[in-house]
Amino acid sequence: MTISINSDIGESFGIHSFGNDERLLPLIDTANVACGFHAGDPVGIHDVVAKAGAAGISVGAHPGLPDPVGFGRREMKLFPEEVRDIVLYQVGALSAFLDAEGLVLDHIKPHGSLYGMVARDDQLMDAVCDVAVQYGVPVYGMAGSAHEQVAQRRGVGFVSEFYVDLGYRADGSLIIARRPSATPPELAVTRARLALTEGVAEADTGERVPVRVESICVHSDTPNAVDVATAVRAELDSTTSDATSSERVR
Repeated sequence: MTISINSDIGESFGIHSFGNDERLLPLIDTANVACGFHAGDPVGIHDVVAKAGAAGISVGAHPGLPDPVGFGRREMKLFPEEVRDIVLYQVGALSAFLDAEGLVLDHIKPHGSLYGMVARDDQLMDAVCDVAVQYGVPVYGMAGSAHEQVAQRRGVGFVSEFYVDLGYRADGSLIIARRPSATPPELAVTRARLALTEGVAEADTGERVPVRVESICVHSDTPNAVDVATAVRAELDSTTSDATSSERVR
């Protein structure tokens, strides 16, 4: 299996720019574009979609909670139909810009606290799957959580993510800070290597948590995201090269 690198980008507002979007585009395979609720404005969404298309990478929707002040990283109490319509509204907006650039929607990946909420709640994940079914696209999420379980039940494609710039808890959930901090590139590579070779992540309390890696996420708003993505890309390229060499020897 080819392991991809994805990144959450387009998380800016007007003249207020955040993240390392343009420098990450040559290093990633797919972009998760913010759709306007936690971040992103119409002109900015169109701009990042056009640049992703020019870079030849696929584009997915990154819908978040309607909380720009909290950057979508504060949970809300929502009914399933509210989650469905929040996601549908944002995916619809992004799809219009994709269509304008002759591109197609690749996937849906919820953002921030919405990602965590639908990982724990089957009904909320069902709401996300309603939109995925409507657009005929897979969802990105965490293996073994409601992300995967509900997607499988609904017949929705699923891509299992691994995070090299976030910590994991013993229960497999992610540790997400309101303000991101730099991740040492060597730590990101160590995490990626452990996940790829042994199928585990080391929790903040020392336990080993089972993971499955089909795509590695590098957050654009991490201060040294480009260094992290460069290091992880080199590790993936090296792993692929080693595997190819081994196959030739056989």
